Amino acid sequence: MKDSSFYKRLITLALPMVFQDLMLASVAAADAIMLGNVEQNMMSAVSLATQIQFIQNMILFTVTSAVAVLGSQYWGKADRKSLDEIFCLGLRLSGAVSVAFFVATVFFPRQMMHILTNEPDLIELGIKYLRIAGWSYLLTGVSQCYLKVMKITGRQVMSAAISTTAVLLNIFGNAVFIFGLFGIKALGVEGAALSTLIARIVELVWSVSASFGRKSIRPSFGNLFRRPKQLTKDFYKVFVPLAVAGILWGVSFASYSAFMGHLGTDTAAANSVAAVVRDLVCSMCNGISGAAGVIVGNELGVGNLDRAKVYGVRLMKISYVVGGLSTVLMLASLPFLLVLVKLTPEAKKLLIGMMIIMGVYMIGRCVNTVIINGIFSAGGDTAFDMYSLTAMTWGLAVPLAFAGTFLFGWHPLIVYACTCVDEVGKIPWVMIHFKKYKWLKDLTREREDE
Repeated sequence: MKDSSFYKRLITLALPMVFQDLMLASVAAADAIMLGNVEQNMMSAVSLATQIQFIQNMILFTVTSAVAVLGSQYWGKADRKSLDEIFCLGLRLSGAVSVAFFVATVFFPRQMMHILTNEPDLIELGIKYLRIAGWSYLLTGVSQCYLKVMKITGRQVMSAAISTTAVLLNIFGNAVFIFGLFGIKALGVEGAALSTLIARIVELVWSVSASFGRKSIRPSFGNLFRRPKQLTKDFYKVFVPLAVAGILWGVSFASYSAFMGHLGTDTAAANSVAAVVRDLVCSMCNGISGAAGVIVGNELGVGNLDRAKVYGVRLMKISYVVGGLSTVLMLASLPFLLVLVKLTPEAKKLLIGMMIIMGVYMIGRCVNTVIINGIFSAGGDTAFDMYSLTAMTWGLAVPLAFAGTFLFGWHPLIVYACTCVDEVGKIPWVMIHFKKYKWLKDLTREREDE
């Protein structure tokens, strides 16, 4: 704690990221509270439908994480030209992902909802949501690339301001369109989708406009279709393991929601509320993880491996503290949830059990997020996440939850516990790998004109 400059830097980087992530999670919270006060099935349907967006966001996160891993090191090295080329690589990939999810949700919403639930009422409500919200998926990839580059180039406050404004606009739009305020017709789930679309349009326009500021980084559009050979190779070396891990993680979480959706409307409703609280509380570890990636990445980029190691160890210890705080927050929120959201008596019982299980899960989630997504990724050690997800999530958690849902008819809380076992189980494996220090790597190269 004596190194005040480190902690000042950590707080300066982490706070805007925590706030930004908290604001993003608040949209789901607002949806749950507002739709839950109209009808439980509306809340459940939107929660299930947004799992498709969750998978898209996970893939986009892997693209922008690859941009951040290489970009933060080249930014630390003051190589703006290479950063620009990395930015353009990220935009191409993000744009392709956004188009794919737009087509899937706008043109095939029924097929998407059938994957997530077999409840006819939830399917029909989900279709109404996706046909409008799917247009916002077309915009998300581009804006996320711009916001990520802002974060790694010292403009994290601007990035947070843009995201926060979009979130507040989304929440305000939810209230207006869901309940029909100011003389506007109440639209229910379609209102939630419309407010999301409007917020994403504002976010994209502002992100692009902000990049034209005097001290801002913006892509040279001449590089959008250029493929610098060595830099592209380095980018994909980082990106491919991240992409595989992101898809594995995103599909597993969507699968968990699908399992809950097949266990009845009460289970789906309780899981919807628990997921919202999880995402809100996870804002802390997500912000610390993002800051860790920038801090460690900057030091590695200028060749300060010893200092990067010291910072990595500090951040690892901080992850346990954040995990403990997250558990306390999770359990402390339970009494308020039971009052805020209208649930059936059975759904309330399930929610209490889920929140207790989630309290244990949060320790593993925070430790793994900071170490794997922050420290390991900063040095390009991205393959470990892929291996750990394959072994613990797809080798243990998903098969157990699937079997409990479709084969053995386990109680919903047992199935829910199965979906949480992987994060806790990964901790010993993560710590062993951490102490091998394979993440202490400078990934930058001296530029050669190509």
